Amino acid sequence: MFGLLALLSAAIFFGAAIYINLAEQPARLALDDRAALIQWGPAYKRGFAMQASLAVLSGLLGLAAWWDHGDMLWLLGAAFILANWPYTLFVIMPVNHRLEATMVDGANGETRKLLVQWGKLHAGRSVLGGVAAFVFFLANLPSA
Repeated sequence: MFGLLALLSAAIFFGAAIYINLAEQPARLALDDRAALIQWGPAYKRGFAMQASLAVLSGLLGLAAWWDHGDMLWLLGAAFILANWPYTLFVIMPVNHRLEATMVDGANGETRKLLVQWGKLHAGRSVLGGVAAFVFFLANLPSA
Protein backbone atom coordinates (compact mmCIF):
# COMPACT_ATOMS: atom_id res chain seq x y z
CA MET A 1 0.00 0.00 0.00
CA PHE A 2 2.84 2.42 0.82
CA GLY A 3 4.26 1.92 -2.66
CA LEU A 4 1.04 2.73 -4.49
CA LEU A 5 0.56 5.85 -2.38
CA ALA A 6 4.19 6.89 -3.02
CA LEU A 7 3.57 6.52 -6.76
CA LEU A 8 0.27 8.38 -6.58
CA SER A 9 1.69 11.34 -4.65
CA ALA A 10 4.79 11.52 -6.88
CA ALA A 11 2.55 11.45 -9.97
CA ILE A 12 0.41 14.27 -8.57
CA PHE A 13 3.58 16.25 -7.82
CA PHE A 14 4.82 15.64 -11.36
CA GLY A 15 1.47 16.64 -12.86
CA ALA A 16 1.41 19.88 -10.89
CA ALA A 17 5.01 20.68 -11.83
CA ILE A 18 4.40 20.00 -15.52
CA TYR A 19 1.23 22.10 -15.42
CA ILE A 20 3.25 25.02 -14.10
CA ASN A 21 5.85 24.64 -16.84
CA LEU A 22 3.52 23.98 -19.77
CA ALA A 23 0.46 26.09 -18.90
CA GLU A 24 0.94 28.57 -16.08
CA GLN A 25 4.44 29.85 -16.90
CA PRO A 26 3.74 30.51 -20.62
CA ALA A 27 0.50 32.29 -19.69
CA ARG A 28 2.39 34.35 -17.10
CA LEU A 29 5.06 35.33 -19.61
CA ALA A 30 2.36 36.51 -22.04
CA LEU A 31 1.52 39.28 -19.53
CA ASP A 32 3.42 42.53 -19.18
CA ASP A 33 6.21 42.49 -16.60
CA ARG A 34 4.20 44.09 -13.80
CA ALA A 35 1.18 41.80 -14.23
CA ALA A 36 3.40 38.72 -14.58
CA LEU A 37 5.18 39.58 -11.35
CA ILE A 38 1.88 40.19 -9.55
CA GLN A 39 0.59 36.81 -10.77
CA TRP A 40 3.82 34.97 -9.85
CA GLY A 41 3.73 35.92 -6.15
CA PRO A 42 0.53 34.26 -4.96
CA ALA A 43 0.81 31.43 -7.51
CA TYR A 44 4.28 30.57 -6.23
CA LYS A 45 3.19 30.62 -2.58
CA ARG A 46 0.27 28.27 -3.23
CA GLY A 47 2.27 26.02 -5.54
CA PHE A 48 5.16 25.80 -3.09
CA ALA A 49 2.88 24.73 -0.23
CA MET A 50 1.24 22.05 -2.35
CA GLN A 51 4.39 20.69 -3.99
CA ALA A 52 6.49 20.80 -0.81
CA SER A 53 3.86 18.74 1.01
CA LEU A 54 3.56 16.25 -1.85
CA ALA A 55 7.34 15.82 -2.03
CA VAL A 56 7.60 15.07 1.69
CA LEU A 57 4.57 12.76 1.65
CA SER A 58 5.78 10.86 -1.40
CA GLY A 59 9.31 10.61 -0.02
CA LEU A 60 8.12 9.26 3.34
CA LEU A 61 5.82 6.77 1.63
CA GLY A 62 8.68 5.65 -0.62
CA LEU A 63 10.88 5.16 2.44
CA ALA A 64 8.11 3.16 4.13
CA ALA A 65 7.76 0.97 1.02
CA TRP A 66 11.53 0.42 1.00
CA TRP A 67 11.39 -0.53 4.68
CA ASP A 68 8.58 -3.01 3.94
CA HIS A 69 10.01 -4.54 0.76
CA GLY A 70 13.75 -3.85 0.88
CA ASP A 71 13.77 -3.03 -2.85
CA MET A 72 16.29 -0.28 -3.58
CA LEU A 73 14.01 1.21 -6.24
CA TRP A 74 11.81 2.56 -3.44
CA LEU A 75 14.82 4.23 -1.87
CA LEU A 76 15.89 5.65 -5.23
CA GLY A 77 12.41 7.04 -5.93
CA ALA A 78 12.28 8.59 -2.47
CA ALA A 79 15.68 10.19 -3.05
CA PHE A 80 14.54 11.75 -6.34
CA ILE A 81 11.30 13.19 -4.96
CA LEU A 82 12.98 14.45 -1.78
CA ALA A 83 15.77 16.03 -3.86
CA ASN A 84 13.20 18.71 -4.69
CA TRP A 85 13.77 20.23 -1.25
CA PRO A 86 17.51 20.98 -1.54
CA TYR A 87 17.09 21.84 -5.22
CA THR A 88 14.42 24.38 -4.35
CA LEU A 89 16.26 25.80 -1.34
CA PHE A 90 19.69 26.15 -2.93
CA VAL A 91 18.98 26.62 -6.65
CA ILE A 92 15.54 28.22 -7.02
CA MET A 93 15.25 30.16 -3.76
CA PRO A 94 17.88 32.80 -4.66
CA VAL A 95 15.82 33.69 -7.75
CA ASN A 96 12.66 33.69 -5.63
CA HIS A 97 14.22 36.19 -3.23
CA ARG A 98 15.20 38.47 -6.10
CA LEU A 99 11.68 38.27 -7.53
CA GLU A 100 10.15 38.97 -4.10
CA ALA A 101 12.41 42.03 -3.75
CA THR A 102 11.26 43.16 -7.18
CA MET A 103 7.65 42.84 -6.00
CA VAL A 104 8.39 45.33 -3.23
CA ASP A 105 10.24 47.77 -5.48
CA GLY A 106 8.07 47.24 -8.55
CA ALA A 107 8.77 45.56 -11.88
CA ASN A 108 11.97 46.67 -13.55
CA GLY A 109 14.24 45.66 -16.42
CA GLU A 110 15.34 42.54 -14.57
CA THR A 111 11.82 41.22 -13.89
CA ARG A 112 11.29 39.40 -17.20
CA LYS A 113 14.76 37.86 -17.08
CA LEU A 114 14.15 36.57 -13.54
CA LEU A 115 10.73 35.14 -14.42
CA VAL A 116 12.18 33.31 -17.43
CA GLN A 117 15.07 32.01 -15.30
CA TRP A 118 12.62 30.89 -12.62
CA GLY A 119 10.63 28.91 -15.21
CA LYS A 120 13.75 27.14 -16.47
CA LEU A 121 14.79 26.28 -12.93
CA HIS A 122 11.30 25.04 -12.10
CA ALA A 123 11.61 22.59 -14.99
CA GLY A 124 14.22 20.85 -12.83
CA ARG A 125 11.50 20.17 -10.27
CA SER A 126 9.39 18.66 -13.04
CA VAL A 127 12.25 16.37 -14.03
CA LEU A 128 12.88 15.25 -10.44
CA GLY A 129 9.17 14.55 -9.94
CA GLY A 130 8.87 12.69 -13.25
CA VAL A 131 11.90 10.52 -12.54
CA ALA A 132 10.61 9.75 -9.04
CA ALA A 133 7.18 8.79 -10.38
CA PHE A 134 8.77 6.57 -13.05
CA VAL A 135 11.01 4.83 -10.51
CA PHE A 136 8.04 4.28 -8.18
CA PHE A 137 6.10 2.90 -11.15
CA LEU A 138 8.91 0.42 -11.85
CA ALA A 139 9.06 -0.53 -8.19
CA ASN A 140 5.30 -1.24 -8.26
CA LEU A 141 5.60 -3.72 -11.15
CA PRO A 142 5.13 -7.34 -10.09
CA SER A 143 8.36 -9.29 -9.73
CA ALA A 144 9.01 -11.91 -12.41
